[in-house]
Amino acid sequence: MSNSDTKDAARRKANAQFSSSEQRDNAIKQEIEKERAAVAAKTARLRALRLAKEATDKVESDRAAAEKREADAAAKAAKKKKASA
Repeated sequence: MSNSDTKDAARRKANAQFSSSEQRDNAIKQEIEKERAAVAAKTARLRALRLAKEATDKVESDRAAAEKREADAAAKAAKKKKASA
């Protein structure tokens, strides 16, 4: 083999290794992106669930507070009525 044939063979081998290395890198980058998307979707789902729970808890809290105010007002009115009788 001549010197230029040896150089060409070495260059082809290096290019093939570089190409396969790039393919592995691209596959890894795609896998990382899939994982990021999965984590983002999971985070969004959990956030939506948390916000829904917080909204439900607030509605329940407001309802309980309103009921307590009504009960207190009724008790105060009954006490006032009893005191005036």
